[in-house]
Amino acid sequence: MTLHPPLLATAFPGLPPTRSGKVRDIFDAGDDLLIVATDRISAFDYVLGSGIPDKGKVLTQLSAFWFDQTRDVVSNHVRSLDPADFPAALRAHADVLRGRSMLVRRTMPVPIECVVRGYLVGSGWAEYRKTGTVCGLALPAGLREADRLPEPIFTPSTKAESGHDVNISEEEAGRLVGGELIATLKRLSLAVYARGAAHAETRGIIVADTKFEFGLVEEGGRQQVLLIDEVLTPDSSRFWPAAQYTPGGSQPSFDKQYVRDYLEQIKWNKQPPVPSLPDDVIARTREKYVEALRRLAGHGVDERG
Repeated sequence: MTLHPPLLATAFPGLPPTRSGKVRDIFDAGDDLLIVATDRISAFDYVLGSGIPDKGKVLTQLSAFWFDQTRDVVSNHVRSLDPADFPAALRAHADVLRGRSMLVRRTMPVPIECVVRGYLVGSGWAEYRKTGTVCGLALPAGLREADRLPEPIFTPSTKAESGHDVNISEEEAGRLVGGELIATLKRLSLAVYARGAAHAETRGIIVADTKFEFGLVEEGGRQQVLLIDEVLTPDSSRFWPAAQYTPGGSQPSFDKQYVRDYLEQIKWNKQPPVPSLPDDVIARTREKYVEALRRLAGHGVDERG
């Protein structure tokens, strides 16, 4: 079994795949699941024709760092990152899986994205220009693109199987999952964001916004909320270099905005056929991902898998 960017061959004998997302492949592992982060990269709702070498390792290793850093805030679904702990059918593939896979608890995923915004950017900026609000939350007048918000805000969205997630109000989210649960998710999301943003600031990175996912498990007859999927990665967050931060326009970033900007530059119509990336864009994107890992977690991708 070998890795062929941008796709990861996933023919594990005796282990049927549960599903494949844009980046991750998920496998049934008995009572647990195996999540494998590939080197695929998506933009504008399409998986591109080129992979980013080591991207899956960055996502996995950075998520593992944050899961560990926030376990006192909220429990998470991680069982192990060591292939020696994986089911027997997987151990023969340890060289491929090491550094890019996690054995995790099964949960019932909550069907919303928990978005936290600390800065006015992206769809929030687009809405603010029209209405002065973000997801129905009124903000002060006169804010510029990329301005820091008076305080971080919780702005949930739907989870789309395909296409764009749709921003919704906290009230709408409560109608979807229940008022008590959405209050818990808001509290946990803001707390994890605060922990991550404070650490990132000491490493010269601004976390402009991010999204979290949560799952539910039954323990002792009670429902428990777990942090799942990925946490504060370049795929789920906007990371800006603090030294170059200048509000009033778009910002340089450590995330895949660099790829989006290239696709806008070549005037791709965001419809098939999906383009591939030139070698220099692939290399620069990899550098950005690895630099985010190095700054935030304190190690490079090649040091741990």
